[in-house]
Amino acid sequence: MNDWDAELEDDEAGAVVRTVARQLKLWREAAGLTQAEFGAAIGYGEELVSSVERARRIPRPEFLDRADEALAAGGRIAAMKQDVAEARYPKKVRDVKRLEAEAVEICSYNNSVVDGLLQTEEYARAVFSSRRPPFTQDELEQRVAARRARQEIIDSPTGLPVFSFVQCEATLRRPYGGRMVMRRQLERLLHFSQLRTVDIQIMPLDREDNAGVDGPFRVLRLKDGTTVGYNEVQLISRAIAEPKLVQVLDIRYGVIRSQALTPQESLTFIENMLGDS
Repeated sequence: MNDWDAELEDDEAGAVVRTVARQLKLWREAAGLTQAEFGAAIGYGEELVSSVERARRIPRPEFLDRADEALAAGGRIAAMKQDVAEARYPKKVRDVKRLEAEAVEICSYNNSVVDGLLQTEEYARAVFSSRRPPFTQDELEQRVAARRARQEIIDSPTGLPVFSFVQCEATLRRPYGGRMVMRRQLERLLHFSQLRTVDIQIMPLDREDNAGVDGPFRVLRLKDGTTVGYNEVQLISRAIAEPKLVQVLDIRYGVIRSQALTPQESLTFIENMLGDS
């Protein structure tokens, strides 16, 4: 499989690709072009154009850009690039991204890996590569790209959401990808800790009490005033909306923050780890 092929694991993604394919065909026919003529105009073969119009292949961004120009669509075709890009991602990634987009505050505790929103590309690749049974190369690239896309939310020009991360010290000691990958990951944590919308705290391993022993979780406060939890373990990922369960996670996260180092102490902690690496 190559990165044109449509691996659509759910109806929603399939519907997006089919809609884009139908629009491309309508624009081409309105311009009076055959598939061969259209392909020649944008630098692709007739077979590929046919596959895209039948929703058997997902068009690349450059395909849509060239189609927009050749069909004089005034940006209407190029505007579909974001929808098409997200259709490539696994459904659970799209669901998390939507949930994050509705949040005014995202709180995350992790004692397994560095939170996905904070990961470098190298670190993310190493984490995904450790999965067993292993991902195919195409699946691996898809997940790395999806993780990078999710990280765009941290640079939101609105200043929202704000972020609180508590990382167990173990996540900084576990050398995914090797020494240099971890060093760059620590440097990235220092970078994010300087942002006014981000607090990073470290839960030291020498703490006698840790309310996060049950594993990673998130608490998200949404724009409509509601709070939801999010849990991802092994093969199951799910949002938690039941008020009583969300309340437990909310209380638990508050305790975890109180048990961890302060943001400033955590900054010093990470700097010391970098100095020793």
